[in-house]
Amino acid sequence: MLHLTNLTKEFAGKPLFTDITWHLKKGERVGLVGDNGAGKSTLMRIIAGLVESSSGNLQFARGATAGYLPQEGLTTRGRTLFNEALSALEGLQAIEKELTELTVKLTESPADDPDHDALLDRFGHLQEEFRLRGGFTMEAEVGTVLRGLGFQPSDWERDCGQFSGGWQMRIALAKLLLKRPNVLLLDEPTNHLDIEARNWLEEYLCSYPYSVILVSHDRFFLDCVCSRITEVWNHTLSDYHCTYSRYLTLREERISALREAKRRQDEEVAAMEDFIRRFRYNANKASLVQSRIKQLEKVERIVIPPERKRIRFTFPEAPKSGRIVMELRKLTRSYPPKTVLDGVDFIAEKGERIALVGHNGAGKSTLMRVLAGGEFQSGERIVGPNVAMDYFAQDQADVLTGDRSAYDEILADAPYDSVPKLRDILGAFLFSGDDIHKQVGVLSGGEKNRLALAKMLLRPSNLLLMDEPTNHLDLNSKEVLLDALRSFGGTVIFVSHDRYFIDHLATRVVEVEGGTIASYQGDYEYYLARKKGEEGVSDTPRKGEASKGEASKGEASFAPTIPAPLPPLAKDERLRKREEDKLRLKEEGSKKKRLAELEKEIGQLETTLAGLETEMADPAFFADPERSRQGGEQHLRLTGQIAELYNQWEACHAR
Repeated sequence: MLHLTNLTKEFAGKPLFTDITWHLKKGERVGLVGDNGAGKSTLMRIIAGLVESSSGNLQFARGATAGYLPQEGLTTRGRTLFNEALSALEGLQAIEKELTELTVKLTESPADDPDHDALLDRFGHLQEEFRLRGGFTMEAEVGTVLRGLGFQPSDWERDCGQFSGGWQMRIALAKLLLKRPNVLLLDEPTNHLDIEARNWLEEYLCSYPYSVILVSHDRFFLDCVCSRITEVWNHTLSDYHCTYSRYLTLREERISALREAKRRQDEEVAAMEDFIRRFRYNANKASLVQSRIKQLEKVERIVIPPERKRIRFTFPEAPKSGRIVMELRKLTRSYPPKTVLDGVDFIAEKGERIALVGHNGAGKSTLMRVLAGGEFQSGERIVGPNVAMDYFAQDQADVLTGDRSAYDEILADAPYDSVPKLRDILGAFLFSGDDIHKQVGVLSGGEKNRLALAKMLLRPSNLLLMDEPTNHLDLNSKEVLLDALRSFGGTVIFVSHDRYFIDHLATRVVEVEGGTIASYQGDYEYYLARKKGEEGVSDTPRKGEASKGEASKGEASFAPTIPAPLPPLAKDERLRKREEDKLRLKEEGSKKKRLAELEKEIGQLETTLAGLETEMADPAFFADPERSRQGGEQHLRLTGQIAELYNQWEACHAR
């Protein structure tokens, strides 16, 4: 589908890529990963034809097309949403227009007209092409994509210019998906999507019939969509045919092997250099010295990836609070004519980590602002005893003072006894050296978010309210924030559209929908299971909160509710279900056994390969031509075997 050969790209004489050779097969879904500034977006723009390479070749399969979604900057106006999305299918629209014209001509042309047969033949060919390309369902397809990305039917006749920047990117994404290019290039496609839209896009891409290359800071999304990870590092590309989570393990193993190989190489090089230095002027050793010099010139030095910078921090120890940290009673908040929260009841208890979920506009941020002390029309907001609260708003990075330096911004809110620690706090968030004197106005989105998070460490608190804290953070920074929040001793209420972040942090999920709230004790997977109505899941509401059907009626008491027993199954149905369970358990056991066998075999081969690569890193290895030839063949064979075993592992895991 796509082949890069000796591709090089330089900026101001500095190489970004050097002699890249890389191949993309039809149907592959590749995740591009690497540090900020490594060149992921530039590579995608080169493939899309928006940036020229300095040298090398880029070749598509015959007739293949590429479509690119940038991170930001796209704006449309002047057409309704539906017509704008429909314009992506201009090829089909052109065929439809010609079919209409041919219909008129055939109606007006007599059967004995010399051109009648040609018109009829052209009409038949076009009609078949129109059918095969989905022309008869194109409007339904447009509706499906728009709904999947979060647009309501009531939005379809609105002018595109009425939508904000995040929704503008959704419009651009909808058009790109409808075009169905052979190589789909997506640069941070989930940045402006809520969880429901991310889930829909995930399923859409998993069934996409062509190739996909994407950059994302959503770990769960990468794991679900991508079967191949390509790392951009040190001016080249390294492939890992696995999920992102598996890539992290393999990369660490690879770097450990490289470090060991480099250690041995450095020892060997140091020994040769020492020999040359000692015997350079000894005539009896001249031939040996020259031999060592030639060996040194042939040594291909092993390069170790630099340690990735990571923010490192923990929240201050949380002061003790009462059991009930925050309570809302029959609270109503409206923005006329819309009522966002309609008489809701809510309780947060000490130590809970509560995720607020719901589609965009459902009222998550409104609920968060009310919890933080914002206005409401009626009801009660009761703060528990000894509660010290800190609030990270969705636009927290935007309320920073642009003309202050990073140091001055954090100094402005720091209590007196924290001033000596400010440089250490900034250093923990990767602001070191002259970076602390950068003006806030020139910081990137990720840097502003890190600075806003750093300000939360200035004072101890036992209730953290965090609205989209992961926005603009890279994967490593999200992981560190997740670790810090999991070890935090107080209560956390947060909004996030990152599935991995919610799954690994939340102990309870609260859905905000239609002016009501519903509580689900457990992580996001449990919430989805409840939403799908899986058998055997209790519908008992969280203590102190109403169930979804009763959320607007308030709470009668704090007494725990005993789950109602499941309705008895008929005898035959119970037997059938028991047999199905036995069969399912047997299949799962066989699957786990096969996966374990494959993982063991892969591990053995990767150990052998790592040992071989260590040997091949030794300059003396290539002194024996026969051994070097055998080593090359063995390396090729082992690499092929490992790739095949990974394919078997993925196929088995997907069953």
